[in-house]
Amino acid sequence: MYIFLICIFNIEMRLLKKHIIQLLVHTLFWLLFVFISLFVFSEYYWSENPFLQYLSILIVIVYINNFILLPTFVKRKWYFLYTVVFVMISFFATQLYCNVFTKCGCTIMKCLSDYLWQTIVPLIFFSFVWMLFKYLEKEEEVEKKEKERTIMELKFLKSQINPHVLFNNLNTIYAYALEKPSEAPPLILKLSENLKHVLYESNAEYIPLEKELQYIDNYISFQRIRTEGLKEIKYNRFTAKTSYKIAPLLLITLIENAFKHSLTSSIIKIDLKIEGPHLVCMCENEFTKATTENKRAIGLKNLNKRLNLLYRDKFKLFIKNDTTFLVVLKLTLI
Repeated sequence: MYIFLICIFNIEMRLLKKHIIQLLVHTLFWLLFVFISLFVFSEYYWSENPFLQYLSILIVIVYINNFILLPTFVKRKWYFLYTVVFVMISFFATQLYCNVFTKCGCTIMKCLSDYLWQTIVPLIFFSFVWMLFKYLEKEEEVEKKEKERTIMELKFLKSQINPHVLFNNLNTIYAYALEKPSEAPPLILKLSENLKHVLYESNAEYIPLEKELQYIDNYISFQRIRTEGLKEIKYNRFTAKTSYKIAPLLLITLIENAFKHSLTSSIIKIDLKIEGPHLVCMCENEFTKATTENKRAIGLKNLNKRLNLLYRDKFKLFIKNDTTFLVVLKLTLI
């Protein structure tokens, strides 16, 4: 919810900036346009200049175009009809300027060649500005929807991960409560830490890497107990303290798959290391294709979605299923 509110606040701030920019663009254009019309192309003085009288009508024409004509015709995709109306407005407005305000007595062609620019320049300019900001608004709407979709999809993907991991841990505690009740309390404590991590700490978009590693350590401790005498676990990870952050519950998919889809009597290798600003997670296990292809594919598909949503082009996922199933994830930490 906090992330969603931040996203909305940022979008609203950008909209406010957009309106301020629009106001500045309009103001600066009209000042420049009036200056050029009065001092560069005009033979009249301020007191008797017909352009100043025509300016109020021109402003009305421009903003009727911006607020009524453009939205109406573009929404219905009547582009040809809008072009016809645009040309007619430009023509008749120029004739109005020539015959009513300047009273130049010019021919139609002379009138168009001398004065058409004063009507058509602001119309074209503000039509372009309107379309540009309309395009930016659509981009902002797409971005807002994408962020909302990202937040909802991440929540959904995390909800798919959490219950399964905790279910396995509960099974382990249940078995120890029956066979070795004296050793059950430490496991319950580890499960409590993992529950806290899943329910509270993992709600943030990114969390300290150390917390995520502690969660993985606890998970592997459970697995050592569950697979004792059946599987050999070779777990290595760096021990140096870091200030990096990572998306929560991201690595657990790879590690959990290595246990779920490995052979009964096999070696599972898990290696976590830091290479500069990158985290490298390697998981390798012996497997049989018949029992793992479909099930493992779902987990990796969810993982790939999360990686694309959170890290985009800042990760590499390598998968090889030859004599063993090997997955290597390298991602840039923040």
